[in-house]
Amino acid sequence: MKIEKQSFGKTASGEEALLYTITNKNGMSASFTDFGAIIVKIMVPDRWGKLEDVVLGYDDLGPYEHNEPGYGSFIGRNANRIKDAVIRIHNKTYELEKNDGQNNLHGGSVGYNKYMYKTKVLSKENLVSIEFYRVSPDMEQGFPGELKVSITYTLTDENELILNYHGVSDQDTVVNLTNHSYFNLAGHGSGTVLNQKVMILANQFTPTDNELIPTGEIWDVSDTPMDFRTLKPIGQDIFKEYPPLKQAGGYDHNYILNKTNQGKTVEKAAELVDEKSGRVMEVYTDMPGIQLYTGNFITGTETGKEGIVYVKRGGVCFETQYYPNSCNTPEFPSCILKAGEVYEHCTIYKFLVSK
Repeated sequence: MKIEKQSFGKTASGEEALLYTITNKNGMSASFTDFGAIIVKIMVPDRWGKLEDVVLGYDDLGPYEHNEPGYGSFIGRNANRIKDAVIRIHNKTYELEKNDGQNNLHGGSVGYNKYMYKTKVLSKENLVSIEFYRVSPDMEQGFPGELKVSITYTLTDENELILNYHGVSDQDTVVNLTNHSYFNLAGHGSGTVLNQKVMILANQFTPTDNELIPTGEIWDVSDTPMDFRTLKPIGQDIFKEYPPLKQAGGYDHNYILNKTNQGKTVEKAAELVDEKSGRVMEVYTDMPGIQLYTGNFITGTETGKEGIVYVKRGGVCFETQYYPNSCNTPEFPSCILKAGEVYEHCTIYKFLVSK
């Protein structure tokens, strides 16, 4: 296991960013930058041992300062949407940025993926981890409380990329962190993921209104295009005349995971399979929900890594999370973090090959 560090360019304000790459004994590697704590690259072997980069992104720092799709992004203080961009804590109202119509999305236009992070490299036996840390000030993005927040990435020799989220606030606040990597197991520039297969261990999902805010209802996936309980191609049902799919222009929905010990242990949540290359990715988490997002808003006009213009649905996201708008929906698991308590969650992306 080794880690390398190199320059990744300078921000518009003149801060130098670095790129850290961890490589395991199998040749798999993962690269991260201290600008935004972003996952920049994940090199994974196929069934013949050929390495490909399986996440969408950019070759250098500049485009990450804008990064409208959120490629590889560390998302906070709140992942997903908050209705009317308003939260209420102890009968006090806090107004957030309306950056998604009348709603707040991923904390605001300046999310956690737009800040520089302090970095610590950790080595333990056959593991190498990199921790990105910063202090989010009271009222940043409109959220109360100074939040000491970190994301730690660990690569194992079992081809697991482990994401450990940690936060402590000095006031009651909203905390719901996730990662917004777009995966394409055929390679980041290989076109759409519509032929790749997905499985999600969820019997239910949270339907939304036309602004993609959950209604508070819980619907069963049975006999609907939302059913991914067994592997099926992403494109099999995505164009069906089904209201939730028409509302979102594809899949952009929160699934309620079938957890046997909810919130206590890391369990398998989802799987992505590219039969042509043999690459398989399993997703494990201790979070109650996962957002399946099929890159519906990729415009097809933006140049990514290696000069490739990414197409609509060129990647798929598996965003482990509390349910969207849970801070305003008492029936949902709560994303309110009490002062002094520890926010701690784990997600694992494990890469395998099929024969």
